[in-house]
Amino acid sequence: MPLRSRLAMLVATAVAVAVAASAIACWLLTRTQLRSELDNTLRRTNVPPSYVQSLLTECHPDETKLDNAQPSSVYGQVVGVNGGRCVASGSRGVKVQRQDVAVADGAKTQAMHDGVTDHGEAVRVFTQRIVIRGIAGGPAGEAAISISRPLDEINTTLNRLALFLLAVAGIGVVGAGAAGLWVARTGLKPVDKLTGAVEHVARTEDLTVRIPVEGEDEIARLSRSFNAMTAALASSRDRQAQLIADAGHELRTPLTSLRTNIELLARSDETGRAIPPADRKALMASVTAQMSELASLIGDLQELSRPDAVREGPLEVVGLHDITRVALDRARLRGPELTITAQLAPWYVRAEPAALQRAVVNVLDNAVKFSPPRGTITVALDRGVLTVRDQGPGIPAEDLPHVFERFWRSPSARALPGSGLGLSIVARTVRHAGGEVTLTAPPSGGTLATITLPGAPTPPPETP
Repeated sequence: MPLRSRLAMLVATAVAVAVAASAIACWLLTRTQLRSELDNTLRRTNVPPSYVQSLLTECHPDETKLDNAQPSSVYGQVVGVNGGRCVASGSRGVKVQRQDVAVADGAKTQAMHDGVTDHGEAVRVFTQRIVIRGIAGGPAGEAAISISRPLDEINTTLNRLALFLLAVAGIGVVGAGAAGLWVARTGLKPVDKLTGAVEHVARTEDLTVRIPVEGEDEIARLSRSFNAMTAALASSRDRQAQLIADAGHELRTPLTSLRTNIELLARSDETGRAIPPADRKALMASVTAQMSELASLIGDLQELSRPDAVREGPLEVVGLHDITRVALDRARLRGPELTITAQLAPWYVRAEPAALQRAVVNVLDNAVKFSPPRGTITVALDRGVLTVRDQGPGIPAEDLPHVFERFWRSPSARALPGSGLGLSIVARTVRHAGGEVTLTAPPSGGTLATITLPGAPTPPPETP
């Protein structure tokens, strides 16, 4: 069943229950009020002694003598202590009940109850004690008189009221169903638009679709969430396409060079023309360097291809100073002619050890790559702030906003080996650890890289 039909049915059902409850309450309240008024009327009925004496004079204890009696507005009879009765001529006899006998023998002063005549007519009975003499079936002075009125006079009114309430309830339910269907159609129009947009995206993969947002209700929030989702998906797809295009461009250069060198080596073997040993050694060195560059590029691409929510491993409390020392040893091997000084104060952080070490290595590699021969690199770690400063040419101010973009390389660095992904990996790793990284150009020259990471509790010392 469609949602709008279910909503209309729900509204109609809710209204039907409310109308039914109201109708039943109204009917019961009216019934109680009418019976209360009838009871008050019976209580206020004044029974003169002459009526009682005439009733005793015309007493008909045998109900067979009353078959021709016609219904009237008030029935009267005298009840004795033994349950006997005297019914007036022209009245209908009402079956005696225990409450009436209890009033006759003095156990109760009066009683009000429902009763039935000998002909099956429902009546309301009010019985009270009277003091008379000469009543058959009991000593003088002990008797009761019952005054009854037919219940048809209120039952007819109640039946008419029930029919009226039933008609009103039926009309209300039908109207509620129609109103619920109209409300459902009107209220679900934004949902229909959202459904159409989702189906359009699923059919065409067009992520530029946007839904107009009006108001601040749940539908508007859902529309905003959908627009934000499609925008994020479109941005992710654009980044993916850009990553593929940039990766293809970066891979083309080393592959072309590698192919050229291999073809030269192969042609030398096919033609029998030996390549001079020095040239052959240079070709092999070039092939080795290009293969290393390809391996590094592929590793960087694998790192960047992982979603931000996927990590290499759980976060651990590690010493940033220890990781920096290991990275410094690698940097000294890559730049043996450089002077690298370090002052590292202990600082523990919560991060992925392997990823954090790669980030620090990338920063130091950049410093080694751009430092002049016999230059100096200064490394310091103090209270969670790791700084790496070199004496290279520095970064122009107009290039600083782009240094952490994927595959971006400054014009002065395009002739140097590298893929342009190192700093992107650094920024991503530092963000995962809850820190931040910046590159600045100090007035004295060179480049200053700053990594700031929040501290973590110092781990307990390992037991030997």
